[in-house]
Amino acid sequence: MLALDIPYRDKIIEAIVENPNYCIVAVDAEGYVTFLSKTYCEFLETTLEESLGKHVTEVIENTRMHIVVKTGKEEIADLQYIRGNYMIASRIPVWVEGKVIGAVGFVLYRDTKEWQEMNSHIRALLQQLEHFRKQLRVKHGITYTIHDIVGNSREIQLLKEKIKKIAPSDVSVLIRGESGTGKELFAHSIHHLSDRSNKPFVSINCASIPEHLLESELFGYEEGAFTGAKKGGKPGKFQLAHGGTLFLDEIGDMPLSAQVKILRVLQEGEVQPVGSTETQKVDVRIIAATNQPLEKLIEENKFRKDLFYRINVVQLTVPPLRERRKDIRILAKYFLHKVSVRVGKRVVDLDEEVIEKFLQYSWPGNIRELENLIEATVHLTNKERIGLKDLPDYFSFDDGEEEYSGTLKEVVEKAEKQAILQALRKTNGDKLEAAKLLGIGKSSFYEKMKKYEVE
Repeated sequence: MLALDIPYRDKIIEAIVENPNYCIVAVDAEGYVTFLSKTYCEFLETTLEESLGKHVTEVIENTRMHIVVKTGKEEIADLQYIRGNYMIASRIPVWVEGKVIGAVGFVLYRDTKEWQEMNSHIRALLQQLEHFRKQLRVKHGITYTIHDIVGNSREIQLLKEKIKKIAPSDVSVLIRGESGTGKELFAHSIHHLSDRSNKPFVSINCASIPEHLLESELFGYEEGAFTGAKKGGKPGKFQLAHGGTLFLDEIGDMPLSAQVKILRVLQEGEVQPVGSTETQKVDVRIIAATNQPLEKLIEENKFRKDLFYRINVVQLTVPPLRERRKDIRILAKYFLHKVSVRVGKRVVDLDEEVIEKFLQYSWPGNIRELENLIEATVHLTNKERIGLKDLPDYFSFDDGEEEYSGTLKEVVEKAEKQAILQALRKTNGDKLEAAKLLGIGKSSFYEKMKKYEVE
């Protein structure tokens, strides 16, 4: 084979990388951008200078280039959603002396009528496929899978690996974390990856059901068990979850009377419906979640130690958003895409100044607060890119960073009062939602309101 002279070879390379029908990106072994073709820069509305040295996830939405350099496996003709379009992407790892030193990605890009028609067809097929997937998951009560847990931070990757290890067993799991961190996603993911995935996933929020109704909700009741009882009775959550998984959300708010009966069910594997003298065998896996310090509740005789040991066989702690800031950019763009597709708007990106503000903010409401903010912004804007002025008026980046003077106790009290007032503003005065936003129990929230004379 004849060797090409250098000028001729360079011309061929230039013709390839600047072909208007292809967008080309190259990354190093860590996923940082080392090259971005002119066509790709124009499509992304950026420049090579702005993109070089940035992590590829900050430059290209829904990219998998950083994953390819980790796995060393090529991905050919993969559909990738970029800036409101489904593109055909191929990603190839670059090997040198047995090591992956980077990867090159090619995206087919042709702004023609035929391409737009094909894109529209692909979009319709994907929406139909997702509809059928959701129907299948809903049939068994599953709303989320592990793919819905978004983030590249080390904390999230470790949690995902832990989920994969524990899911196949029947071990009880306690998921801990502040309100709004997405604990329910982890519960659904464990069930979806388990051998019980074709059986029901049933959840109950222990804080939202009045104490006098909780027992009948959990264990069911017989006809005539109490005034207003349904004819023929009603199965409880344990019976409905038979063979599958029961998710006890906010278990720290469960009254002691119900805790005793839950413990008995876990020990004996049977329930006794309200108003019945007979017991029923049940086979369920328990996943519980809480945003409360259960150990402290045990000391205060508000939570049973023996129940704690039963549910706390494996513990997962979901970090607050402020402790996984690396994921904020990815999450914001994920929610932007998700909401834009759902409402049928073409909102493709966030200005860098918005991302910078997001990275500086403490997110007391965690992921739920970020998702709600993105949702409101998409509904309010008529632009393709979101700037600071497009954010809702109620949202403030004020984290209370003014300098306080006084003792540590005074500083803490002032910060607590400010956090309570801010939470009440964000929830339009809904005290229960404000307590959830701050990640504390409702009783603690009311005590602090009284202490700081907050009306």
